[in-house]
Amino acid sequence: QVQLVESGGGSVQAGGSLRLSCAASRSTSEFWRMAWFRQAPGKEREGVAAIDQHGITTHADSVKGRFTISKDNTKNTLYLQMNSLGPEDTAMYYCAAESRFTKTVPLEANKYSAWGQGTQVTVSS
Repeated sequence: QVQLVESGGGSVQAGGSLRLSCAASRSTSEFWRMAWFRQAPGKEREGVAAIDQHGITTHADSVKGRFTISKDNTKNTLYLQMNSLGPEDTAMYYCAAESRFTKTVPLEANKYSAWGQGTQVTVSS
């Protein structure tokens, strides 16, 4: 059973930046795909960005150009660089992983089976 632990969240002012990290208990190269999701109170869990085994990425339209997903397989760590943050980005951010193959890199929560506990990001205006 893989363990995923997020870190790097916090409170920032609008326009600021944060880098989230997700440490995995086994090599990230063993997962077919990994992703970041976020959820604000009273809202559905939203896909933010995903990356597959070969480094192919998908970013949600709402964060494209501001957020970048990446991973370092030598450190067993997934990252989310977040720039130009706004209040709309306030949410709990979750790391997710899945080993089953898909031809695409989906941003759907039900396509991932392993989840971290989340890290809170709060952006003030």
